[in-house]
Amino acid sequence: MRKLLLGTTALAAAATLTANAALADVSISASTEWHYINVGSKDATLDGNKFSQDSEIAFKFTNKLDNGLSLGYTVELESDANAGGAGLIIDESSLSISGGFGTLVLGQNDGVATSYTIGAEDATSEETAGSMASATIKTATDIDLDETDNNKIAYHLPAMGGFKLGVSFEDAGAGSAAANKSDITAVGGSFTADAGGSTVTIGAASVTKTNSAGVDDDAQSIGVKVAAGALTFYAAQGQTEGSDEDIQATGVGASYNLGNGLTIAAYTMDAEDDLDAGEEYSANSFEAAYTITAGLTAVINVTEYDYKAGTNNDNSEAADDGTNTKFVIKTSF
Repeated sequence: MRKLLLGTTALAAAATLTANAALADVSISASTEWHYINVGSKDATLDGNKFSQDSEIAFKFTNKLDNGLSLGYTVELESDANAGGAGLIIDESSLSISGGFGTLVLGQNDGVATSYTIGAEDATSEETAGSMASATIKTATDIDLDETDNNKIAYHLPAMGGFKLGVSFEDAGAGSAAANKSDITAVGGSFTADAGGSTVTIGAASVTKTNSAGVDDDAQSIGVKVAAGALTFYAAQGQTEGSDEDIQATGVGASYNLGNGLTIAAYTMDAEDDLDAGEEYSANSFEAAYTITAGLTAVINVTEYDYKAGTNNDNSEAADDGTNTKFVIKTSF
């Protein structure tokens, strides 16, 4: 009798779990990129060729509750060590709760700044910066300081007439100084409108990162994207301030869809640090992307860069200039 009761209980539990699981929609997606990179640098330790790869698998679960709320859980597995994978295995893992109030995101994910900012580099599908080993200069106009996958809380307002807004907070926690972690607060927003047949989007964000030394790091970015048929134009300005850093970066970019699967793009940007006299970085990037078939794309990206270390050389930066060429085969499933 006891065995029959245990068996019946187990079957009932399994049926309950199956019924609950059926309420959730599950999607699995994957992407992988194979890279051939050629770096032409004055630094012999950086100069040369290499292969690399970046692959990701994402599992997404969504569930619509009877009270109108939507629950979501996303976990991403990342293979590239530079993108947070390999040793970490799980790159991002977060829970979202959505409703008429907006969306609340809890867990390991980027801060909100990266969701709203626009950079000149967005014109190209592959962003390839210079390969300087020790430079502290910005190499992009986009926001920085906020691209961590540490545990945080984020809130996004519901879209209102083309306007979107979000805020996030990352708590460094106990022992943060020893762990080299900081409190990070970010806020970002965007506005999209039609203008004479074109779609114009303005995006901006601000990030503050606390440091145990008492000098906070601050970053701001503002950019505009104008899409008119096959042509898309980008313009952006970014700034980062901190201990001995006051870096300004500006840039413009554009992409053009030639049809038949071929898109060409380019951007140019410049950055300088007002507190490190003479420290400057400039880059010109050119790209051609060809869609071989749905889900399979080949990209060739060439970036010419020039870095000047400046006279106030606090971190022993070495001047460098050269070319970074990347050939990419990417696919998605």
